[in-house]
Amino acid sequence: MPNRPSTPRVEPLPKALEEAKEAMRSSAVNAANVAATLAHNEMVSVGVGRFSRQLLFRGSVSPRLREIVILRMGWNCQSVYEFGQHTLFGLDVGLTPPEIYWLTRSVGEHNWAEDEIALLEMVDDLYDDDCVSDATWMKLTHFFSVSEVLEFMAAALQYRLVSGLLNSCGVQRDAGVPGWPEAPKP
Repeated sequence: MPNRPSTPRVEPLPKALEEAKEAMRSSAVNAANVAATLAHNEMVSVGVGRFSRQLLFRGSVSPRLREIVILRMGWNCQSVYEFGQHTLFGLDVGLTPPEIYWLTRSVGEHNWAEDEIALLEMVDDLYDDDCVSDATWMKLTHFFSVSEVLEFMAAALQYRLVSGLLNSCGVQRDAGVPGWPEAPKP
């Protein structure tokens, strides 16, 4: 397991934490620690938050496939906070707990659909080399429009950025946010 801070390196700002908790009171999402940590820098907070919200709530791709992409990147980056938050999003858009577990394993270990395999390989390519391989690109453009491929890449790379920020700042999971998934029972 990579080295990750077990306590916050950047403490959430108390006033921002109170405001974030209040704003999220009626929401199924609890990301108060992220909001209050990034509040140390308004430009970063606004920029990261705005683009993340665009991808999550205004995107044109399948929400289920988007969450597969985000969860895989969170796993690759070993960002338990990111993975936990998007486990909740993933469940909400139809991913099952076993599927979420299989996102933490090699692509060939689960019976993913071909379009899902293309997306998982895209995430792995971007994580490993910051470039989608020719073979993966061919698969992606077989299943998706160029516009969709761009959106999937943007989601993967945005959540790589977010994962790095969360890991480096030592952002702790909020109440109700799960950690790493358990293997399905046989």
